[in-house]
Amino acid sequence: MNTDLEIARSVQLRPIQEVAQKLNVPADELELYGKYKAKLPLHLIEESRWKKSKLILVSAISPTPAGEGKTTVSIGLSEGLNRNGHQTCVVLREPSLGPVFGIKGGATGGGWSQVLPMEDINLHFTGDFSAIEKAHNLLAALIDNNLQSKTRSLGIDPRTVLWKRVLDMNDRALRQVVIGLGGTASGVPRETGFDITAASEIMAILCLAKDRKDLKERLGNIFVGFTFDKQPIYARDLNAQGAMAALLKDAIQPNLVQTIEGNPAIIHGGPFANIAQGTNSVIATRMGLSLADYVVTEAGFGFDLGAEKFFDIKCQSAGLSPRAVVLVATIRALKYHGGVALSDLKENNPEAVRAGLPNLEKHLENIGLFGIPAVVAINRFAGDSDEEVAIVQQRATELGVEAVVADGWAEGGGGTTQLAEAVVEAIDRSEGDFRPLYDWDLPVEEKIATVAAKIYGAKAIDYTAKAKADLRKIAGLGLDKLPVCIAKTQKSLSDNPKLLGRPKDFVVTVREIEIAAGAGFLIPITGNIMRMPGLPAEPAAEHIDIDAEGNITGLF
Repeated sequence: MNTDLEIARSVQLRPIQEVAQKLNVPADELELYGKYKAKLPLHLIEESRWKKSKLILVSAISPTPAGEGKTTVSIGLSEGLNRNGHQTCVVLREPSLGPVFGIKGGATGGGWSQVLPMEDINLHFTGDFSAIEKAHNLLAALIDNNLQSKTRSLGIDPRTVLWKRVLDMNDRALRQVVIGLGGTASGVPRETGFDITAASEIMAILCLAKDRKDLKERLGNIFVGFTFDKQPIYARDLNAQGAMAALLKDAIQPNLVQTIEGNPAIIHGGPFANIAQGTNSVIATRMGLSLADYVVTEAGFGFDLGAEKFFDIKCQSAGLSPRAVVLVATIRALKYHGGVALSDLKENNPEAVRAGLPNLEKHLENIGLFGIPAVVAINRFAGDSDEEVAIVQQRATELGVEAVVADGWAEGGGGTTQLAEAVVEAIDRSEGDFRPLYDWDLPVEEKIATVAAKIYGAKAIDYTAKAKADLRKIAGLGLDKLPVCIAKTQKSLSDNPKLLGRPKDFVVTVREIEIAAGAGFLIPITGNIMRMPGLPAEPAAEHIDIDAEGNITGLF
């Protein structure tokens, strides 16, 4: 057995009621979705409890195109903490169908550090993505219906409407479309397009909402566009928020599943880490902290993207105070940042590891800016030499940080108990003095400059004419007190994917600034951010099948 699916199938799943008992959740509180999945009611969240439990964030150095295994490390760390006697729950994002059928595959961990049932989680799961898709597209339909209306028109200028439709599939042909063709009965012709569901502002809203009341208010705050006489239009002006919230009635509740070792895992939401906050929902995180002493969670891409947004947007918005960061590093990523081609990363090359260490060093510096202790998890792959691993551990020691080999893929919790011990010790030694990077009340330009200079290492910001016009529009709408969710490449600390390692003295170019008033943040766009991926030449979908008994093959 060597594939993730074969390993998953070798495990005897426990009834979800038995898993819930580990969190002291009675069986009659669960809303069952079959034998092994359930939704958790929101009333289980208790502020007095979640503020006392310990939140651990798993992030990473700047990744290679293949990723560095944050989810596998997160699940493995949770298993290790449970083995060491600490009541722990891992809280993760839901996978998107686009990558599942595209090139990346699923997002349920790997090897002996997985969440189960992996087939269900990677496919339709409990229908959350479908509900988000429908709520998003309902608003799109209401906008176009109002453009068509002769009696109830709000006078929306269709040229200012940027709200697209969404679909949870990689489909490049839908990136740009023209709608409303076929005569006056078919609507107002205009250019629009599709994004993937994970890129929807509804996804970001669901994952930042604190409860159903907050969800509905955020949905009403979605900025739609302007009227012909330059008045702003929001979703509440279309009376959209009630119906959209109704579609999300069940989707707002977190999902309880299990790890390979039968420990609890909460999986909920899945926003992009480029144009959104890139982490699971506030509700799921608070739920985990309400039910367990330790919660392990992750944020997308490297620390400069997902983790910065986790701290400055999610934690500030939700009142969360994380206690430690586990920074995942791989030997192959360090060699990649040391100048080695992707095709040669498996070859032993200690000098390239040394050359790539500045990327690790910068991410550790960034963690220190937030006042949180760090532990480096070396996610070891077959072929990584002892000498290469020792180089990373020695440098981490010189920086005052412990670096521990994590082998959760091959050994599950048995390969992460040492990492778990190091994390608990780091938390116990720390005073837990979490501090965000910037105050939301600062001017927008200062917030952008703070992140770019302190986290990326940029020397200056260049604004295009479009971005400057967007700044004036944001100020005119009174939205300049929102935090910034900077969209940039994940491949580099800079906005240039070709600048690997630890680039310095570069200029970040802000092309435009989008408004996500419902989610509650602004999106400065740097570079080209793909929101509707395409399928590769050989999609993973070609290798996925199901037999006459309903057994799925080809998922990974």
